[in-house]
Amino acid sequence: MKRILIFLLAFLMLVPAAFPLQAAAEDSTYTLDKVVVLSRHGIRSPTATDSMLEEITPHSWFEWTSGPGELSLRGARLETFMGQYFRLWLEDEGLIPHNWQPEENAVRFYANAKQRTLATTRYFSAGLLPVSVVPIETHAAYDTMDDTFNYALRYVSDAYADAVTAEIDMKAWDERLKDGIALVAEVADVEQSEAYQSGKYGDLLHDESSVTVAQYCDISGPIGTASAVADALVMQYYEEPDAMKAAFGHELTEEDWVSIAEVDDAFLSIFEGVPLISINLAYPLLQELENEMEEEGRVFSFLCGHDSNIASVLVALGSEEYELPGSISSVAPIGVKLCFERYLDDDGEAWYAVNLVYQSTEQLRGDIPLSLDNPPMKAAIRFLGIETNADGLIAEKDLLNRFREAIDAFEMLPEEFDMEKAA
Repeated sequence: MKRILIFLLAFLMLVPAAFPLQAAAEDSTYTLDKVVVLSRHGIRSPTATDSMLEEITPHSWFEWTSGPGELSLRGARLETFMGQYFRLWLEDEGLIPHNWQPEENAVRFYANAKQRTLATTRYFSAGLLPVSVVPIETHAAYDTMDDTFNYALRYVSDAYADAVTAEIDMKAWDERLKDGIALVAEVADVEQSEAYQSGKYGDLLHDESSVTVAQYCDISGPIGTASAVADALVMQYYEEPDAMKAAFGHELTEEDWVSIAEVDDAFLSIFEGVPLISINLAYPLLQELENEMEEEGRVFSFLCGHDSNIASVLVALGSEEYELPGSISSVAPIGVKLCFERYLDDDGEAWYAVNLVYQSTEQLRGDIPLSLDNPPMKAAIRFLGIETNADGLIAEKDLLNRFREAIDAFEMLPEEFDMEKAA
């Protein structure tokens, strides 16, 4: 295990940091050459079963405009707004002409085969390329999980599962999230529901949570149940204009919604926050992204998946901690885009800006169109052990080398853990 532990230790030494909006410095001359985007889908209805959500609260939920887990009408509009913003930005940068009709191989749109990811890609592409109909690539049957985006472990063994479990202190997580879980229970008035009173959903305030590490990682107990309710509350908050109505009549502060969103993000924080898991989950996506960054003639790439894809890729690449101003989510907000922006300097040297681009909570709730004068939020991403130049950009060779290190780290897993078992 020595080699992989050396690799992972660097990623565990996360140092809190906040960075301003990143772009090529105004005093320097850089030309935008390519953009590769890994996107989370837009606003959707809850993924938890209707029966669970109906049973666990005496209240009636928002009347969703889509089926369970599908992109909503608001989500469709907001993704079109985001695509339109990217069009204005890329035109302003001179990367694409006005009303661009891309030649073959210049763009790629690739989505997971779920409705919310396919629809997100369709609406985004309509905003980006309003006079072109572009094909959306998918590699799985409709409404199934494409392996590239699937949040399944590609390698599992008893020794590996033990090592992962040892990294997760569930008692500490129960303690950290207890106030948020209590708030979720209070807002949904969970204790007033007959199903909860019957004991069907355990005791959210006193039971202990536990994790399972298998092909799919899972959390049972208070965190598992509360995160499903928190997800529905967050989506309801984005959809319902009346904030009091979104909170079932409770008057909540922005800090309260941040606490609820932290419970919603629990799976991401607990699992994807462990590098051993993230290099496993992100492996096929890292390969796809690396290929897109090196693809000759490609101008714009858009890969659409889920929050777990964003979170695992960032941790696998060793990102430093970041802050997301204006968002109640601190990990991967709804509709967020992880953008790898390739710039060329005057000498033809390639540099990258890596940013998270997302709509603020105000923009999401307000259904607000975007423009160069009213852009989405942007947070710069830095990576442990990778220096930036004076303009805050990363040398292409350093970024691609980090991709290769993360890919190699996954490919070492069977060797490392099989050797440990044999020993």
